[in-house]
Amino acid sequence: MKIPRLTDTTLRDGSHAISYSYTVEQTREIVRGLDEASVPVIEVSHGAGLNGSTIQQGFSKTPEYDLIKTAVETAKQAKIASLFVPGIGTSEELKKAVDIGIQAVRVAVHCTEADVTEQYIRLAKELEIEAVGFLMMAHTQPKEVLAEQAKLMESYGADCVYIVDSAGALVPQGVRERVSALKDVLSIDVGFHAHNNLGLAIGNTVAAIESGADQVDGTVRALGAGAGNAPTEVIVATLNKMGINTGISLSHLMDLAEDVVAPIIPSPIVIDRDNLSSGYAGVYNSFLLHVRHAAEKFDLNPTEIMEELGRRQAIAGQEDWIIDVALELADKKKDMAHI
Repeated sequence: MKIPRLTDTTLRDGSHAISYSYTVEQTREIVRGLDEASVPVIEVSHGAGLNGSTIQQGFSKTPEYDLIKTAVETAKQAKIASLFVPGIGTSEELKKAVDIGIQAVRVAVHCTEADVTEQYIRLAKELEIEAVGFLMMAHTQPKEVLAEQAKLMESYGADCVYIVDSAGALVPQGVRERVSALKDVLSIDVGFHAHNNLGLAIGNTVAAIESGADQVDGTVRALGAGAGNAPTEVIVATLNKMGINTGISLSHLMDLAEDVVAPIIPSPIVIDRDNLSSGYAGVYNSFLLHVRHAAEKFDLNPTEIMEELGRRQAIAGQEDWIIDVALELADKKKDMAHI
């Protein structure tokens, strides 16, 4: 079985879970720990990607370019990557990140909108960095649609295309089908990014690898949006048990998880009612903090909002819809109370 390349996204996906509050020193410590463990790729940016520090997405405590610069200066072996979402970031932000020193960009769109990645994937290749396509909310589309979208990304010059389980809504069979479908039609790498809302992040990651995934993602101590991601240290331990030697030091990762990352986490990352309802309804994980705020404001149960967003098939970038949905539900509840 091929050894998959592991990307750690603690310093990107993890920022959702700590309200985008990473400091320069925390970034330095985490990058140093990952680099010493020989993790090959480290993703650093706002949780919503380059230029994501906005009133809609959430403001960063520290400018993301300061964090990216720190990561680039700290890493001795690892490649530094950033997430880029068209419409949130522009070509100028991507160029600035490349000037600072990122070596890879992951261009993320809803899984039916690959066509909007063309100019950014092509720009990444012109800038001579690695370009990865990210098909978010992959649970919402059948394998055939995802395969066609992935082929578009490949035609633009992508080096890899990821199946992204943004809501933690997939089960192993769904992962196998989707990864296999991409492997059947692409000549480039296929990746998989898991979330743990159904408790399946590691199982799904293993299913992806067994189906031929060339790249997988994790976060230290599972620090990520929603119920978190597949823990990087657990991925490495699991692959070791499977006889797959990644060359990554498990002991270094466990120390990093325990001594550096755990103290940063404001509350335990668990599959609580909100996270489970998000995964079950298939709602984008980064919506959770916004949903909780809306639920408190309008005296609603977050699950009510999640279920309605799931029914309406909300996608990334529609965070402003959360308030509208919450207001409608609150008005409906008042109307029912008067009957």
